[in-house]
Amino acid sequence: MYPSGHRRWPNEVKALVVADTLEPGATVNAVADRYGVQPNQLSSWRRLAKQGKLVLPAVAPDEPVFARLVVCDPAPAPPSCDRLPAAEQIRIVIGEVRLELAADMPAVRLAEIVRALGAAPC
Repeated sequence: MYPSGHRRWPNEVKALVVADTLEPGATVNAVADRYGVQPNQLSSWRRLAKQGKLVLPAVAPDEPVFARLVVCDPAPAPPSCDRLPAAEQIRIVIGEVRLELAADMPAVRLAEIVRALGAAPC
């Protein structure tokens, strides 16, 4: 506390407190009470965040994030003995990586592969 009796909150802490108010079911009053802040002060910090004057921390999504799917004509592939016909395969291309999977692959396994590719460092 300062001699005036007022606390100074670092912007990083303000941002974390404001981010808590954005959680589903959270209320300004409940969050303010949890952190020992006056609700009107917390509302003021929320206004700063809306104006872009207080940067909130990035939140990792709890739900899957989907990328846009672009369908295009496949590039001609060199002949191969073990290659499935194009109509019987799923092709995933990410940069230099190309995966060709059987069209009857279970959706759960396909989702696991796509999730693993998305989690790989670039």
